[in-house]
Amino acid sequence: MSATPILPAPKLPAHAGRGAAPCSESAACRLFVGLHQPSDAQHFDAAFVSVNRLRKRKSDFKVGDWIMDSGAFTEIANYGHYREIPLAYVAQIERWRKCGNMLAAVSQDYMCEPWILEKTGMNIPEHQRLTISRYDAIQSNTTMYIMPVLQGYAPADYVRHLQMYGRRIKKGMWVGVGSVCKRNGDPGAIYDVLSAIKAVRPDLRLHGFGLKTTALADGGVFDLLHTADSMAWSFAARKQGRNGNDYREAKRFESRIGRQERQGRLSFFPQNDQVLPLAGADERKLK
Repeated sequence: MSATPILPAPKLPAHAGRGAAPCSESAACRLFVGLHQPSDAQHFDAAFVSVNRLRKRKSDFKVGDWIMDSGAFTEIANYGHYREIPLAYVAQIERWRKCGNMLAAVSQDYMCEPWILEKTGMNIPEHQRLTISRYDAIQSNTTMYIMPVLQGYAPADYVRHLQMYGRRIKKGMWVGVGSVCKRNGDPGAIYDVLSAIKAVRPDLRLHGFGLKTTALADGGVFDLLHTADSMAWSFAARKQGRNGNDYREAKRFESRIGRQERQGRLSFFPQNDQVLPLAGADERKLK
């Protein structure tokens, strides 16, 4: 057992270009704390705030480094589709990017859990194509860094999605890994997905969405991630009869995750600056 602290990444410019990966290399996975109230972001070094919490807000809010989430889970889980066009999300990005140091806005993806597929009536490849379509529409209309999201369910699905993105996913990009939040009880499954991605693209900086304590305690998962976000503090507080909206609960959670000891896993990947070819990549999709 060895403790792996969460270290803050260096401060970066607020308005990174489209092709940049604005969250630079750091010694360990950086945790972005998910928050219900944007006004609570001022208490954290790194915050994760959903656009759903901002749409009806009028005033700016104090925040340091932060990621804006697209609210994809709520939209697809509740409605089976996005109720607004991509340009409406772009408008929200442009409105809120002036607050603090927005490092990225997450693209609008389509999750691939079986129950989500049942709700939309589509399959994984269709969700993957829709995810890329939304990414193209959003990132082409803003200079803010838009975090692309890899989707799938089995490890091979994520590798196929990388193929589908083609040259859009440039060397060293900061990329989200979707459809893992409901698998927190099985860190091995999350590790398998991350490992499959890293096996072909060890250069990528991966972000894990909605991870809970069990997954963050796994050394293998933690070591493969560049960043992660979590609101597990809120669920735990409510379950134990405390206030799930109190930012002090989030502060205690952040501190606990930082001190947590993790059991490592043996991993063998190519050097971080090596990009391996994806077998069978369709060059027509790369342009």
